[in-house]
Amino acid sequence: MTIATARASALAAALTAATIATLGGLLAVTATPPAAAAEPQNAAKARTAPAPAPKPTRTAAKAPAGKALPTITVHKTPTCGCCAVWVEHLRSAGMSVVVHNHDDLGPIKQRLGIPYGKGSCHTAEVAGYFVEGHVPATDIRRMLTEKPEIKGLVLPGMPLGSPGMEVPGRPIDPYTVEAVQPDGSTKAYANHGGLPGRS
Repeated sequence: MTIATARASALAAALTAATIATLGGLLAVTATPPAAAAEPQNAAKARTAPAPAPKPTRTAAKAPAGKALPTITVHKTPTCGCCAVWVEHLRSAGMSVVVHNHDDLGPIKQRLGIPYGKGSCHTAEVAGYFVEGHVPATDIRRMLTEKPEIKGLVLPGMPLGSPGMEVPGRPIDPYTVEAVQPDGSTKAYANHGGLPGRS
Protein backbone atom coordinates (compact mmCIF):
# COMPACT_ATOMS: atom_id res chain seq x y z
CA MET A 1 0.00 0.00 0.00
CA THR A 2 1.37 3.37 -0.93
CA ILE A 3 1.53 6.33 1.42
CA ALA A 4 -1.19 8.13 -0.59
CA THR A 5 -3.53 5.17 -0.37
CA ALA A 6 -3.02 4.87 3.38
CA ARG A 7 -3.80 8.55 3.92
CA ALA A 8 -6.96 8.28 1.83
CA SER A 9 -8.16 5.28 3.86
CA ALA A 10 -7.49 7.07 7.15
CA LEU A 11 -9.36 10.21 5.97
CA ALA A 12 -12.34 8.15 4.87
CA ALA A 13 -12.47 6.40 8.23
CA ALA A 14 -12.33 9.73 10.06
CA LEU A 15 -15.13 11.21 7.96
CA THR A 16 -17.26 8.11 8.52
CA ALA A 17 -16.84 8.35 12.33
CA ALA A 18 -17.72 12.07 12.32
CA THR A 19 -20.81 11.43 10.22
CA ILE A 20 -22.00 8.68 12.54
CA ALA A 21 -21.46 10.94 15.61
CA THR A 22 -23.39 13.78 14.00
CA LEU A 23 -26.25 11.52 13.01
CA GLY A 24 -26.32 10.10 16.54
CA GLY A 25 -26.65 13.58 18.00
CA LEU A 26 -29.46 14.46 15.64
CA LEU A 27 -31.27 11.26 16.49
CA ALA A 28 -30.89 12.00 20.20
CA VAL A 29 -32.53 15.40 19.69
CA THR A 30 -35.33 14.37 17.35
CA ALA A 31 -36.14 11.15 19.17
CA THR A 32 -37.77 13.05 22.11
CA PRO A 33 -40.98 11.27 23.23
CA PRO A 34 -44.16 12.92 21.81
CA ALA A 35 -45.67 13.52 25.23
CA ALA A 36 -42.57 15.33 26.45
CA ALA A 37 -42.44 17.39 23.29
CA ALA A 38 -46.10 18.38 23.62
CA GLU A 39 -45.71 19.47 27.23
CA PRO A 40 -44.04 22.83 26.51
CA GLN A 41 -46.69 23.56 23.88
CA ASN A 42 -49.49 22.87 26.39
CA ALA A 43 -47.74 25.05 28.94
CA ALA A 44 -47.53 27.83 26.37
CA LYS A 45 -51.23 27.48 25.62
CA ALA A 46 -52.02 27.60 29.35
CA ARG A 47 -50.07 30.84 29.62
CA THR A 48 -51.72 32.46 26.61
CA ALA A 49 -55.31 31.13 26.90
CA PRO A 50 -57.68 33.64 28.60
CA ALA A 51 -59.10 32.68 31.98
CA PRO A 52 -62.73 31.47 31.80
CA ALA A 53 -65.28 34.13 32.67
CA PRO A 54 -66.69 33.67 36.18
CA LYS A 55 -70.20 32.30 36.27
CA PRO A 56 -72.76 34.83 37.42
CA THR A 57 -73.95 34.25 40.95
CA ARG A 58 -77.61 34.64 41.80
CA THR A 59 -78.34 36.40 45.05
CA ALA A 60 -81.66 35.98 46.78
CA ALA A 61 -83.81 39.07 46.61
CA LYS A 62 -84.51 40.57 49.97
CA ALA A 63 -88.12 40.63 50.99
CA PRO A 64 -89.47 44.17 51.25
CA ALA A 65 -89.83 45.39 54.76
CA GLY A 66 -93.36 45.32 56.08
CA LYS A 67 -95.14 48.65 55.86
CA ALA A 68 -95.71 50.22 59.24
CA LEU A 69 -99.31 50.52 60.35
CA PRO A 70 -100.74 54.02 60.76
CA THR A 71 -100.93 55.53 64.22
CA ILE A 72 -104.11 54.90 66.18
CA THR A 73 -105.57 57.80 68.12
CA VAL A 74 -107.49 56.64 71.19
CA HIS A 75 -110.07 58.82 72.97
CA LYS A 76 -110.90 57.76 76.51
CA THR A 77 -111.73 59.14 79.92
CA PRO A 78 -108.87 59.77 82.36
CA THR A 79 -110.05 57.23 84.93
CA CYS A 80 -110.85 54.24 82.69
CA GLY A 81 -108.52 51.41 83.69
CA CYS A 82 -109.70 48.87 81.10
CA CYS A 83 -109.17 51.45 78.34
CA ALA A 84 -105.53 51.80 79.41
CA VAL A 85 -105.12 48.02 79.33
CA TRP A 86 -106.59 47.93 75.79
CA VAL A 87 -104.07 50.57 74.71
CA GLU A 88 -101.26 48.36 76.02
CA HIS A 89 -102.78 45.45 74.09
CA LEU A 90 -102.45 47.46 70.87
CA ARG A 91 -98.89 48.48 71.63
CA SER A 92 -97.93 44.90 72.44
CA ALA A 93 -99.23 44.00 68.98
CA GLY A 94 -96.75 46.45 67.43
CA MET A 95 -99.12 49.35 66.88
CA SER A 96 -98.32 53.00 67.48
CA VAL A 97 -100.89 54.63 69.75
CA VAL A 98 -101.58 58.21 70.77
CA VAL A 99 -103.95 58.70 73.72
CA HIS A 100 -106.22 61.69 74.37
CA ASN A 101 -108.18 61.90 77.61
CA HIS A 102 -111.62 63.56 77.60
CA ASP A 103 -114.22 64.10 80.25
CA ASP A 104 -117.01 63.63 77.70
CA LEU A 105 -116.69 61.24 74.73
CA GLY A 106 -120.23 61.95 73.47
CA PRO A 107 -119.27 64.63 70.92
CA ILE A 108 -116.48 62.44 69.50
CA LYS A 109 -118.78 59.43 69.05
CA GLN A 110 -121.38 61.65 67.42
CA ARG A 111 -118.84 63.20 65.04
CA LEU A 112 -117.56 59.78 63.93
CA GLY A 113 -121.04 58.31 63.54
CA ILE A 114 -120.95 55.51 66.11
CA PRO A 115 -124.34 53.79 65.72
CA TYR A 116 -126.82 54.07 68.56
CA GLY A 117 -126.56 51.17 70.99
CA LYS A 118 -123.11 50.11 69.66
CA GLY A 119 -121.00 52.28 71.95
CA SER A 120 -118.37 51.33 74.51
CA CYS A 121 -115.99 52.99 76.95
CA HIS A 122 -113.44 54.29 74.42
CA THR A 123 -113.28 55.33 70.77
CA ALA A 124 -110.32 55.23 68.40
CA GLU A 125 -109.52 56.62 64.97
CA VAL A 126 -107.11 55.16 62.42
CA ALA A 127 -106.64 55.69 58.67
CA GLY A 128 -110.13 57.11 58.18
CA TYR A 129 -111.83 54.33 60.18
CA PHE A 130 -113.18 54.33 63.72
CA VAL A 131 -112.74 51.55 66.26
CA GLU A 132 -115.26 51.45 69.09
CA GLY A 133 -114.66 49.37 72.20
CA HIS A 134 -112.35 46.47 73.04
CA VAL A 135 -111.77 45.30 69.46
CA PRO A 136 -108.80 42.87 69.21
CA ALA A 137 -105.68 44.14 67.47
CA THR A 138 -105.92 41.28 64.96
CA ASP A 139 -109.23 42.61 63.68
CA ILE A 140 -107.86 46.14 63.41
CA ARG A 141 -104.81 44.91 61.50
CA ARG A 142 -107.05 42.92 59.16
CA MET A 143 -109.18 45.99 58.47
CA LEU A 144 -106.12 48.12 57.72
CA THR A 145 -104.73 45.43 55.42
CA GLU A 146 -107.92 44.64 53.51
CA LYS A 147 -109.22 48.24 53.49
CA PRO A 148 -112.93 47.34 53.26
CA GLU A 149 -115.52 49.96 52.34
CA ILE A 150 -116.83 50.39 55.86
CA LYS A 151 -116.92 53.19 58.40
CA GLY A 152 -115.24 51.19 61.13
CA LEU A 153 -115.45 48.39 63.67
CA VAL A 154 -117.49 48.25 66.87
CA LEU A 155 -117.60 45.90 69.84
CA PRO A 156 -120.62 47.00 71.87
CA GLY A 157 -120.40 46.92 75.63
CA MET A 158 -117.45 45.43 77.50
CA PRO A 159 -117.41 41.62 76.95
CA LEU A 160 -115.41 39.68 79.52
CA GLY A 161 -112.30 38.17 77.99
CA SER A 162 -111.98 40.74 75.23
CA PRO A 163 -108.65 42.66 75.14
CA GLY A 164 -108.50 44.84 78.23
CA MET A 165 -111.35 42.93 79.90
CA GLU A 166 -109.52 39.69 80.72
CA VAL A 167 -110.33 38.05 84.05
CA PRO A 168 -107.81 35.48 85.38
CA GLY A 169 -109.31 32.02 85.51
CA ARG A 170 -112.42 33.14 83.63
CA PRO A 171 -113.08 31.81 80.10
CA ILE A 172 -113.72 34.26 77.27
CA ASP A 173 -117.36 35.13 76.79
CA PRO A 174 -118.36 34.72 73.13
CA TYR A 175 -118.54 38.09 71.37
CA THR A 176 -118.79 39.46 67.84
CA VAL A 177 -116.95 42.42 66.36
CA GLU A 178 -119.20 44.20 63.86
CA ALA A 179 -118.37 46.23 60.76
CA VAL A 180 -120.34 49.44 60.34
CA GLN A 181 -121.44 49.85 56.72
CA PRO A 182 -121.56 53.21 54.91
CA ASP A 183 -125.32 53.41 55.51
CA GLY A 184 -124.83 52.90 59.27
CA SER A 185 -125.99 49.29 59.39
CA THR A 186 -123.75 46.63 60.91
CA LYS A 187 -122.60 43.17 59.84
CA ALA A 188 -120.62 40.53 61.72
CA TYR A 189 -116.90 40.98 61.06
CA ALA A 190 -115.19 38.55 63.45
CA ASN A 191 -116.35 36.13 66.12
CA HIS A 192 -114.33 35.37 69.24
CA GLY A 193 -114.57 33.17 72.30
CA GLY A 194 -115.94 29.99 70.79
CA LEU A 195 -118.41 31.42 68.29
CA PRO A 196 -118.12 30.06 64.74
CA GLY A 197 -115.96 32.08 62.40
CA ARG A 198 -112.81 34.01 63.18
CA SER A 199 -111.39 33.71 66.69
